[in-house]
Amino acid sequence: QVQLLESGGGLVQAGGSLRLSCAVSGIIFGIKTMAWYRQAPGQQREFVARITASGITYYADSVKGRFAISRDNALNSLYLQMNSLKPEDTATYFCNCYNTIYWGKGTLVTVSS
Repeated sequence: QVQLLESGGGLVQAGGSLRLSCAVSGIIFGIKTMAWYRQAPGQQREFVARITASGITYYADSVKGRFAISRDNALNSLYLQMNSLKPEDTATYFCNCYNTIYWGKGTLVTVSS
């Protein structure tokens, strides 16, 4: 059974930082491209970042230079370091095994102005 479990969300002031984690089980994590998406209230889910098995990263323009995606294959874990947070970053953040049906349930990030 594939499971993705996000953690690390919370309330932070604008300009602050958070680090999201995603614990993954049930897949061969080390060979998979993994991604983060987010969904703001009333909005469609949008791509945030992804990282290939070899560590190549891609970012949405809206987070480039502020967010960093990383992975630890030994721990089957995916991370998202979020710096210089803005109120418009407020959303539920989801971990995804890229281009698959496997999603976590999300963790809420709220950035206050």
